[in-house]
Amino acid sequence: MTTTCTNVGIARQTKPRVSPIAWIALALSTSRTRRALKALDADRLSDIGLSREDADREATRPVWDVPAHWLR
Repeated sequence: MTTTCTNVGIARQTKPRVSPIAWIALALSTSRTRRALKALDADRLSDIGLSREDADREATRPVWDVPAHWLR
């Protein structure tokens, strides 16, 4: 999110704008990546520093729940 200032001097948070096509591509990629993460075995997860619980938690997040910098 970015901070913008209004003419009255109050800062407010605004969400980055993403085109519908870009958002769909991001959602598909995010879904695919999270499914792949869930499919990794314990040894592979250990290689990247994650536990099974971490991988399961990430895999169950909705596709719109991504870091703000991905939406730029």
